[in-house]
Amino acid sequence: MVWKQEEFNDFILKNGVIGFFKKPLRLKSGRLSNWYVNWRNIAEDVYLIDELVDFILKFVEKKKLKPDCFYGVPEGATKMGILTQYKWAKNQKIRKGKYILSMGRAKPKDHGDPKDKYFLGVPEGRIIILEDVTTTGGSILSSIDKILEINAEIVAAIGLTNRNELRSDQKSVKDAIAEKGVKYYAMSNALELLPKLNPPEDIAVEIREYFTKYGIKRINL
Repeated sequence: MVWKQEEFNDFILKNGVIGFFKKPLRLKSGRLSNWYVNWRNIAEDVYLIDELVDFILKFVEKKKLKPDCFYGVPEGATKMGILTQYKWAKNQKIRKGKYILSMGRAKPKDHGDPKDKYFLGVPEGRIIILEDVTTTGGSILSSIDKILEINAEIVAAIGLTNRNELRSDQKSVKDAIAEKGVKYYAMSNALELLPKLNPPEDIAVEIREYFTKYGIKRINL
């Protein structure tokens, strides 16, 4: 398996993961945007999510990462995390009890065993955290904190698409995650993807203004 950036970018564009709103909508971050990145259609389709998992495994191999466990940020990346772990583990010398199949809870469990508070299957070993879209990184940072709380080792945090925005503290997602002692990798970037869509000038103007205000740098459109 060989990672090729252009193949992954084409997969994103072909399947409508990135595109434009007719009218700007408010994102989870609270920002108004006339463009979106949404992996839902991929996550809902068995064939496409299987393709996605193959891309993830190629990317991990390219970066020479050596995990024991993949963990998807709840809830958007939950299925992706489970399927990546399952497919990856099946390709290893699998045996009973060697690899955990971990899933995060969207809401903490307030009763029972404390180690089950945030997880169904506590992640262990060398962990790679997976996220679909990173904007300000709030969800992925929360997952990092929960995993560090159980004294587990996080070898990397991987986002399928980085919106390439600055947080309100003027840090990039990569910088904010680095402060936790974790390396962040983006499999694709909005700064590279949006120009490939050739937006009409009225939309391009709004996108340029958006990146002037929120972006890690200006966008060439």
